Amino acid sequence: MTHIRNVRLEPALVRLIAVVLLGGMLGILNSTMVAVAIVPLSAEFDTSLNTIGWASTGFLLAVTAMIPLTSWAVDRFGGRRMWIVGLLLFLGGSLACALAWNAGSLIGFRTIQGLGAGILDPLVLVLLARGAGPARAGRVMGLMGVVLSLGPVLGPIAGGAILQSLSWRWMFLLSLPVGLIALMLAVKVVPADPPRGSQQPHSKLDVTGLALLGPGFAVLILTLTQSAERTAFAVWQVLTPLLLGVVMLVAYGVHALRKRRTPPLIDLRLFKNTSFSASVTVMTLSGLATFASLFALPLYYQEAHGKGTLASGLLVTPIGLGAALAMPLAGSLSDKMGSRGLAQGGAVVAALGGFALTQVSATTDVLLTSVAALVVGLGLGFVGAPTMGSLYRTLPGHLVPQGSSVLYMLNQLGAAIGIALVTVILKTLGDGDVMKGIHGVYWFAIGTLGVLLAATLFLPGRIGSAPGTGTPADEPQAVDAPASL
Repeated sequence: MTHIRNVRLEPALVRLIAVVLLGGMLGILNSTMVAVAIVPLSAEFDTSLNTIGWASTGFLLAVTAMIPLTSWAVDRFGGRRMWIVGLLLFLGGSLACALAWNAGSLIGFRTIQGLGAGILDPLVLVLLARGAGPARAGRVMGLMGVVLSLGPVLGPIAGGAILQSLSWRWMFLLSLPVGLIALMLAVKVVPADPPRGSQQPHSKLDVTGLALLGPGFAVLILTLTQSAERTAFAVWQVLTPLLLGVVMLVAYGVHALRKRRTPPLIDLRLFKNTSFSASVTVMTLSGLATFASLFALPLYYQEAHGKGTLASGLLVTPIGLGAALAMPLAGSLSDKMGSRGLAQGGAVVAALGGFALTQVSATTDVLLTSVAALVVGLGLGFVGAPTMGSLYRTLPGHLVPQGSSVLYMLNQLGAAIGIALVTVILKTLGDGDVMKGIHGVYWFAIGTLGVLLAATLFLPGRIGSAPGTGTPADEPQAVDAPASL
């Protein structure tokens, strides 16, 4: 008989979830909010769109480069301390951005903001996973998924609303009261976790790995961003940094697999565990499909229906809303049923919604496309929360920071790949025929979901009781800890 676990969330854990999500929401909303302000900021500072675009690109690169360092620092200094440092960096950067006097100062201050977000983003996963424990990982990741789903959708809407009635500086000033509340609550609610101390081997920073891993991923994301802006891939401005990024990551792989006294920043033996590898693969593909949809759908409303920026942003909301509705339910169910079946069902549902969007035309009623987008969001929600839950049921506690860093970096990479490929598809298929390009994007998304569906076969299945043991029969085995840990 299947063993159904019903583990309630204690008040202390509920408070921790609320406080951590409040802080985590800052970076997600602010990064997407500024994306809609590029044109007004270009006019404000009398500079080119390419130059002011670095206000967003610099933020993203700082986030990506900071994530691997955070995985080390959370063990060395403690999660609570690093969370407070991240909030202070983000708040300081926000205030400085609001006071920026030219494009260069704004780009520099946005980079400081990105460093803070690069601490907060992976720590959201770490703090919640540690607080929840394996038995409640799916439920808590489902709650976190609400913020992850709505952030990319609500950010542009909030940014557009602010720019319509207030100065661009308010995009940063409004972060201050929210951030201060998050900081004061964090001091009271986030539990102190003793750092491992300088006497532990893992406290030694892998400087070579730090110089290769974060910058390598940052260069890849920059390359994909540039290819999207240039609507071309096979040009030297894209291929040269792409080769550099690949070389840096290969060099990190060689470095990480060598035996030495200082453990690597991210231990690649994590990937020997099938469930972990499947989880991060599914989340990477999910990020690719999600951002392809979020990038293409506004273009459809603008080009085919003549909608404005704010209206088209509002019409994309059903994707985020669907995922936000599905994730808490899917995460809770995964704690009882396992992850595989739920993720497979979600992939199929998302693919059906994507198929509906391959059939739309310039005259299709907006209500029908909104329903299709809602279906895509619901399906992706049933993929995301169970998959993240399975990852944190797989990892022992001391490897959660490394696992979170891997998950976040690959999800970011998947999003960047999705946007870049959508740009190429629209240029290749949609040159002169926007509907043909939109249809091509959603056929690509369906193909991605097909690969994702295959990867879900390696996720842990139904959680049951092994005869005579009282332990979960299909619970994934924890990753072996490196000997140096």
